[in-house]
Amino acid sequence: MDAAQQSTDSGQTIVLVLADIASASRLWGWSRIVKGPQSLLAVDGVRFAKILGSGEGGGFGLRPSSSRQGLFVVFHTARAAHNFIKQSEIVQAYRQRARELCIVELACWSCRGSWDGTSLDVTLAQPPEGPIAALTRASIHVRKAAAFWQHAPPAQSALGSTPGIQLAVGLGEAPFLRQATFTIWDSLSAMDAYARTGPHWEAIKSAAQHQYFSESMFARFVPLRVQGQWQDRHYG
Repeated sequence: MDAAQQSTDSGQTIVLVLADIASASRLWGWSRIVKGPQSLLAVDGVRFAKILGSGEGGGFGLRPSSSRQGLFVVFHTARAAHNFIKQSEIVQAYRQRARELCIVELACWSCRGSWDGTSLDVTLAQPPEGPIAALTRASIHVRKAAAFWQHAPPAQSALGSTPGIQLAVGLGEAPFLRQATFTIWDSLSAMDAYARTGPHWEAIKSAAQHQYFSESMFARFVPLRVQGQWQDRHYG
């Protein structure tokens, strides 16, 4: 997938890197998570960055994955994002050590809420057709974590078999309490059909009623480019 409508030198652009680290390099992978996003924040043009773990079984389980992780990096310009993908030592290190690697470039058309006090710039109008991408992330109140996790697994486990889904991954900054879900859909209608029915709709209503989150962000994107492989599926 490619969206040539965005200039190469303007417009906030988000890069999501998904990596399944090869078994011989898993100690290196864990060290990346332990060290945190400091090396990403030092890259030219970066506004915001997170390095994220994942769970087993597509990223939605409570048990952490020993190999899967993600980078979520917000760049001031598309040019800076492209340079990061093509030239950075960080991405090159992941390419050398990953069994699977998928890189997604995104531009935001809707954002509600924030992540550690940072929101995303809306740089595009809502697209008339798909594909579209979505990120839902939340910081969960400690005292309400158990109640939240009663609702989360049924909603998330349904993603893999949902009509119109192209990619789905669960990510997290910290086990149980700082969680995110990233998805790519064929269309907005496909995403809405999942979001507004069944276990996911029940989870949304329960979260609003019981105020599970101390902070949350719900962002929607145009996937400008998706390249690589994730969970045995090839993109690009």
